[in-house]
Amino acid sequence: MAVKPVLKMGDPLLYQVAEKVTEFDTPALHALIQDMQDTMQHMQGAGIAAPQIGVSVQVVIFGVGANPRYPDAEAVPFTILLNPELTPLGDTIEDGWEGCLSVPGMRGLVPRYHALHYRGVDPQGKPIERTVSGFHARVVQHECDHLFGILYPMRIRDLTKFGFNDVLFPGLTLPDD
Repeated sequence: MAVKPVLKMGDPLLYQVAEKVTEFDTPALHALIQDMQDTMQHMQGAGIAAPQIGVSVQVVIFGVGANPRYPDAEAVPFTILLNPELTPLGDTIEDGWEGCLSVPGMRGLVPRYHALHYRGVDPQGKPIERTVSGFHARVVQHECDHLFGILYPMRIRDLTKFGFNDVLFPGLTLPDD
């Protein structure tokens, strides 16, 4: 369909709780998902949430294969997840560097649960359930935060670990996000 503009931190829509999807397998839903895919691929993102392109509904897509933004990341299967629910497995929390298409040119050290179980539905309304850990768990948590009005800088504990890519990682060429 189309590459859409990505809303940036500060836009009020990014701080809203998105509405649950109630109608599945519709032309409008498929068009939204295609726009999200086109935008995510164009921006070389690991995932994107509908609110990031200005649509306040509970839809996230994510997946990482070979991605120049995440050269050392484990593969995450391409997933379209609607109305997600996340349940942490254990108390283990790990810090990891994150960027965001809505916070371009910056990175922050963000605490996330190491392992979790997530569930939701696919675009046809069929259940999806997975137990994941590591980078996969981090990506799911980051994208689902967007559905509840949370951007990763809001989770950073030490703001000295938040800044511009070229300052935090001198000499490394990182995409703007």
